[in-house]
Amino acid sequence: MSLLPLFDVSLITRATRPALECESATGLITPYTFGDLETRSNRLAQLLRARGLKTGDRLAFFLQNRIEVIDLWLAGAKLGLIIVPINVLYRERELTHIVHDAAPTAVVTSADLAALIPREVTVWDVAALTTEAAAQPATRLAVPTDADTPLSLIYTSGTTGASKGAVLTQGNFATNALTLVTAWDITSADRYLATLPLFHVHGLANGLHCWLFSGCHLRLLERFEHAKAAQWFEDYKPTLFFGVPAMFIRLLELPADVARKIGARLRLAVSGSAPLPAEVHEKFRQLYGSVILERYGMTETLMNVGNPYAGERRPGTVGLPLAHVAVKVCDEANTPVPDGTTGEVWVKGPNVCSGYWRRPEATAAAWVDGWFRTGDIGVRAADGYITLQGRRSDLIISGGFNIYPREIEELILEQPGVREATVVGLPDPVRGEVPVAYLVVDASKFDEAATVARLRSQLASFKQPRSYVRVAAIPRTALGKVQKHLLKSLTSTS
Repeated sequence: MSLLPLFDVSLITRATRPALECESATGLITPYTFGDLETRSNRLAQLLRARGLKTGDRLAFFLQNRIEVIDLWLAGAKLGLIIVPINVLYRERELTHIVHDAAPTAVVTSADLAALIPREVTVWDVAALTTEAAAQPATRLAVPTDADTPLSLIYTSGTTGASKGAVLTQGNFATNALTLVTAWDITSADRYLATLPLFHVHGLANGLHCWLFSGCHLRLLERFEHAKAAQWFEDYKPTLFFGVPAMFIRLLELPADVARKIGARLRLAVSGSAPLPAEVHEKFRQLYGSVILERYGMTETLMNVGNPYAGERRPGTVGLPLAHVAVKVCDEANTPVPDGTTGEVWVKGPNVCSGYWRRPEATAAAWVDGWFRTGDIGVRAADGYITLQGRRSDLIISGGFNIYPREIEELILEQPGVREATVVGLPDPVRGEVPVAYLVVDASKFDEAATVARLRSQLASFKQPRSYVRVAAIPRTALGKVQKHLLKSLTSTS
């Protein structure tokens, strides 16, 4: 199952219909039809072909939400390219690893972000690329593709701190979107307010593809800003909104009369990318009169499980397996456990990626007899509802972004005066969790301000420790393993 015939239901048969409006930093709204998107992506595909790109080549983008991301995505699907989205919050260490690992032909970025890209990498300015593409023929270029054709290489953090690239195919994306459009009854009559970043599978695989498959209308915003949310909802009057828990927590701050008006028009609010607290689920229902639909997915698998659209949306759970997904819960011996028993969640289906880019050992470790080991710990109720209870690893999820402590720890340990360092996630009312660093230091050599500055220059903002707690010793087992559960009770020595 390739994507282009599914896109064409909108790009070709709905060519004259309004498809998209983009809001600029100054508030200017620019509208586009589906036919405009077809023409723009055709011209860009012509230019990319002229620049030598061919099927299987990687092309990265390092961009905020903007129409050019959609152009690149469509042009990539038409040419059989492998598009590599890069989180715009990433900095030197993360960017260097990704561009060296994926080895893209170029990174498409904007003038304000270009200086962050490693010097040895080819950079294409997005504005110049768009201007040059506008002079190209509008004739479609399309290479033969199928369900196994890779479309994207999306990086997800690994437990060792080094990101792994999940190879997602056209079939993965097609299966995912077809299932969601059907399960959530998304039609051309819907209006989707898109604030999720398009470098993340939540905004890309769910939001962007559900829009293209259904032919609904979309307003694309650069990012979510809670101070502007009330005005956005009032102006655009969306029926669909996909967000992360931190967004829904911010939306609880709106006045009750404003929230009720929004909720009356909001047919479906979907939360994902991090656990949604049950109390937020209930407060949102009371304030908006709308029940959030929580679901569960991963970069490697797209969507796995979701609360039903036409059924009970049970707070604290991620719901039931989606139509295309098989799920089982296994113990440490890889044996399925009875319902009601905690274990690791395993999934299987056409949504699961084909493996990790150039990581055969990591791929072999994550797949067992066709099943993908998610690393998530959960329990299935007798009626099939699944509740997640945490990670096998030490993953911290902050505002929908995954943080693996070891990456931060390794960088802290490079700083003068640091003898030991470990990072844990502590509860936060808005972001769910935030990283906190516990350090054993030589006080005469350790400069906290310099360490903070170093981390800010090297890592994304969401990975910055909220605080640095100095302790006399980090608790460990007899075998030397850090006992992170004991850290939260320790107090600083300084």
